[in-house]
Amino acid sequence: MRQSDKVQSSARGKEYLREKLQEKGLTQEKLAQLANMKSTDTIKRLLGTKDCPNGVERWQVTNIAKALGIEPTDIVDPKDWSPQNSLPLEFESLIEEKIRTFCGRKFVFDTFQQFITANPHGYFTVIGDAGMGKSSIVAKYVSEHKSPCYFNILVEGRNRPELFLKSIRQQLIDRYQLPNSADADLPTLLAKVAGKLTFGERLVIAVDALDEVEQEAGGNLLHLPKNLPNYVYFLLTRRPYSFDKKWLLVEVPEQELDLRSQKYVNNNQDDIKEYIGFVINTDSEYKSGLRNWIQSCSIPDTIFVDQVANKSENNFMYLRYVLPAIAKGHYNNLDLRDLPDGLRQYYQNHWVRMGMDAEPRQLREIVLYILLEIGTPIPCEMIAGIAEVDKCDVEKVLKEEWVEYLKEQNVEGETCYTIYHASFLDFLKAKREMDAKRKIFEEVSQRIAEYLEQGMA
Repeated sequence: MRQSDKVQSSARGKEYLREKLQEKGLTQEKLAQLANMKSTDTIKRLLGTKDCPNGVERWQVTNIAKALGIEPTDIVDPKDWSPQNSLPLEFESLIEEKIRTFCGRKFVFDTFQQFITANPHGYFTVIGDAGMGKSSIVAKYVSEHKSPCYFNILVEGRNRPELFLKSIRQQLIDRYQLPNSADADLPTLLAKVAGKLTFGERLVIAVDALDEVEQEAGGNLLHLPKNLPNYVYFLLTRRPYSFDKKWLLVEVPEQELDLRSQKYVNNNQDDIKEYIGFVINTDSEYKSGLRNWIQSCSIPDTIFVDQVANKSENNFMYLRYVLPAIAKGHYNNLDLRDLPDGLRQYYQNHWVRMGMDAEPRQLREIVLYILLEIGTPIPCEMIAGIAEVDKCDVEKVLKEEWVEYLKEQNVEGETCYTIYHASFLDFLKAKREMDAKRKIFEEVSQRIAEYLEQGMA
């Protein structure tokens, strides 16, 4: 991008520019002088007091920002300032959601930075159980560094090598202007990028959830190359798996950071407590309900934080469910000792509380099992057709009874639903294995088959 290219100030940038002028005690004339401008026209355009249909040149924004001691992205939206480094649209909402309440994990980022500093290239892998915050770590890193990224998502069917390559290829082409690369494989792309890196510049590609990748045995997961050019690194995450299933064999430096290690117990506890403190003191959606619960139980904040942290077993997903549940009054008749221990017990407690093991069959159970069996995002109308009930009844289940466990997304203009997290998916699969007595999964599978046959007829 050239310094002569045109950009425009954002709404927030206009306001911030006014604030800085007032804070610094500068007139527009004085700022123009400090920024080596011949007139105040550019400043007026950025403030919005003079028409600016085509924008102003980047070098002018740079000079004005430097004179005020701020960043150009304080005036111009970061996406407009560096569009080639903006977050990929397919993962933008996911990243924003993951970092909304992000806390801690400094020890992970520090260790990764040490790895980069010590090695000319390589693979760094963060390992942890479901719910330990691996995806959020990747999202936070990508958000701050605008790194190319890919999130493997089993429940959305976004977990195959060809989809990974297509996404990363486009991100690298957009970022580094790589000609004749529309069909290039990953090693070729990385070599081209390496040739464009300036002194001190590195390429970090972040890839989440290798354990959710779907591909046939043989070769590295996602066909990641054994060798990497200098100054090229991968930040990876995965759940634990046995050594014989380690589908990543490389010939460059590699390092693993296992969040479950005894070495990081205190770090994990500190981050969990920081997160709980953030929610009870800052989160606009749940802090009021949590504060009421804490006050009604007459317990100090520190006791609440410590005991909920212990119950969580260092699992952020547990907190994502339990803290809102407390705030909504689902545990009004309990004290801290009665909260579920760990994520799996939370799922089981909620399962029982919803009456999922009761007879006769509940629509809420059938809906959930349909989502599990289908395995890809499906619309409410299709669920209703399979369940043979009114669409409005299914909508109530989706939006009221299972809303916290499901992800709503737009697929070709249609609102579709999938199960939110792999940990809940695992819980449901375990339920399926134990369902020999009631046979509900067989019933659901039969309904799905009949529905699809009718559609093909």
